[in-house]
Amino acid sequence: MTNRLAEARCVVIKIGSALLVDAENAALRHDWLNTVCEDIARLRAQGTDVVVVSSGAIALARTRLRLVGRRLRLEEKQAAASVGQIQLAQAWSAALALQGLTAGQLLLTPGDTEDRERHLNARATLRTLLALGCVPVINENDAIATTEIRFGDNDRLGARVAQMIGADTLILLSDIDGLYTADPRLDPKAEHLPEIETLTESIMAMGGAPPPGYSSGGMHTKLLAAQIATRAGARMAIASGLSMHPVSRLLDGGRCSWFLASEDAGSARKRWLASALETKGSLIIDQGAAHALLKGSSLLPAGVREVEGAFKQGDLVVIRDAEGHEIGRGLTAYDAEDSRRIAGHRSEEITRCLGHSGRDELIHRDDLVLIR
Repeated sequence: MTNRLAEARCVVIKIGSALLVDAENAALRHDWLNTVCEDIARLRAQGTDVVVVSSGAIALARTRLRLVGRRLRLEEKQAAASVGQIQLAQAWSAALALQGLTAGQLLLTPGDTEDRERHLNARATLRTLLALGCVPVINENDAIATTEIRFGDNDRLGARVAQMIGADTLILLSDIDGLYTADPRLDPKAEHLPEIETLTESIMAMGGAPPPGYSSGGMHTKLLAAQIATRAGARMAIASGLSMHPVSRLLDGGRCSWFLASEDAGSARKRWLASALETKGSLIIDQGAAHALLKGSSLLPAGVREVEGAFKQGDLVVIRDAEGHEIGRGLTAYDAEDSRRIAGHRSEEITRCLGHSGRDELIHRDDLVLIR
């Protein structure tokens, strides 16, 4: 079987509390974390971008706040998240620095990935961090996200991050080496599934209850994450993280379960853009711009002749030709007012028109779909 991780362009690695924090004393597993960062450096050396989604803030704060050994109330979880997030960020920063890598921290909730304006802002930050050679470390904003803290797991957050940045691979490190036909801890006849092409109802029914300890996810949440990731064009692996160098083991062909992407990320995103989302305005473009779009180019301000409607940055707008026919739609990088100011101008004139710098494209080709 082809080693899919060796071919990856951009990888999101999700790490749960049960792997990162020793359940007995709520202490960070420094040696294990160091080997993970060595693995990340190996991926980076082969040209792969890496984003980490890391749990562990609440678990790390238990000892310091004398909260070990009992179930926490919601407000205690939020307080622990506030304290533990500092420890978690420092631990990742120090471990990555040993490999000559720089960590960047983001605290997100699923709402940040679903609201278009917040989604675009977070995506721009992540892409810039990656372009600067950093390793973004993401955690859920548990200190304030009361609904999501009750929900708990970071599996689906990892999938949403992969969807957001167009990653081609998502890795969920767990206490089990993949998906089985039944819980192998209870059924000795359970069979390991090395490759899952389609998430059928029977596959989804294989999800079990969350394991004991600090981990708040289970196989069920991992399968829900697989739905999100594969529909967005990313393959996903469930692999054991119990040993040292868990990512290198996977890179070297170690045992896991691969969930295959339903289609490539580009077409999945195009299908989403073309779906029945409400549009907020229209951009009327000239013939030259229309021809450029058909060849796969982004929409530049110079080709825009008229701007209709009131929309914000990140809103979905319709692209029309001079005769008023809809030829596409996309997510605009500027609001309506700024779009009117730069319409008809070359990209190098944007700073003069607006008084500040901005993106060269009014709609980037990754955020655009043609209607044929």
